[in-house]
Amino acid sequence: MTETRLRRGRGSLAVSFFVQGVTFALLVTRIPAIQDRYGISDGLLPVFLAAVPILAGVASVVTEKLVARVGPGAVLRWTQPVVLLALLGVGAGSELWHAAVALGVFGLAVGALDASMNMLGVSLQRAYGRSIMLGFHASYSLGGIAGASLAWAGAHWHLPLFVSYLPVVAVLLPVAFVGSRWYVDGEPGPVVGDGAGAVGGGVAFKLLMPLCLVMSFAYIGDSTVSNWSAKYLQDVLNSSEELATVPYNAYMVTTLLGRSVGDLGVRRFGAAAVVRAGSVLAALGFAVVAAAPGAWVGMAGFTILGLGLSVIVPQTFAAAGRLFPGASDAAVARLNVFNYVGFLIGSPLVGALGDAWTYRGAMLVPMVLVLVTVVYATSFGARPARYGGGHERPRTVDVG
Repeated sequence: MTETRLRRGRGSLAVSFFVQGVTFALLVTRIPAIQDRYGISDGLLPVFLAAVPILAGVASVVTEKLVARVGPGAVLRWTQPVVLLALLGVGAGSELWHAAVALGVFGLAVGALDASMNMLGVSLQRAYGRSIMLGFHASYSLGGIAGASLAWAGAHWHLPLFVSYLPVVAVLLPVAFVGSRWYVDGEPGPVVGDGAGAVGGGVAFKLLMPLCLVMSFAYIGDSTVSNWSAKYLQDVLNSSEELATVPYNAYMVTTLLGRSVGDLGVRRFGAAAVVRAGSVLAALGFAVVAAAPGAWVGMAGFTILGLGLSVIVPQTFAAAGRLFPGASDAAVARLNVFNYVGFLIGSPLVGALGDAWTYRGAMLVPMVLVLVTVVYATSFGARPARYGGGHERPRTVDVG
């Protein structure tokens, strides 16, 4: 690949991550408004929240087969517009079944989108021979900040969901589609022996399992913030609807900060140490949220959470690419399923515990689970951070 083509591919993929960050933030930060618009009860809300990751997980599995035929770039090119239009559909409906259909389409499209985006990121990182994966996820965080800010504006001015979503989709849809012309489908890395985790180009699930667990625990924590932070502030800490959109924004700000400086931390202390520190910091954030006497302390807890969780997911995808250099697309697709396993477990679990017990108590469950990640942190540093194909300079450290 030429250097110019790689640069264009990197830039266009960063735009795609940014667009998805905006889109997802606009959905999750307006959950209370969506609930009110469609008359979704507190008991039914976890069902709706669970349906999206279930469908996304199914789509991620299908994407593993699809990219073998058309490549991840083609999948991403056509699924991102569908995700944007599904968001618009959520704001346009009036009946409960309208919300169900729109969220269902959103879930299916976002599963294929997430898998293909990270496949492209892992393959580009291999082509570059140095860590760039955290940069893509930083773009996602930046998009999340923009989306949460737009959601705040919509709540502040009491705009209907459709009015709030329409201009954003009108701008991002052509940007994403035009930018997709420069996606770069990378070549698979060399297939090496058992020591690199790939045998005959396949994926040994036993070797992938520790990373799957880390992914699940991280997304249980992330889904708690994205799906429940607004409701927690509004219902438990008695904030206004406008103020309830702020925690996710603050969370994304510190996520961006963590991903921007995470490379330096890994180069200095090693990936395993950074993952352990992130896990402990995330657990501290949940503890602050659970004990918060008011909205501002609660927001401080969600802010700490962003800094702790920020480095884990990108490094997990990159570690899968290193572990299975000859089958990185398949490894990423399977690992991505556990993104949705985390969402599937986290959202209903917090909702059920909140209804049966208290939402404060429910925050202690993801706190414990992210602490368990400490046990699996050696999966990020037990092997040399090399791709095995001579792509990296001798002293380059991959931080995912």
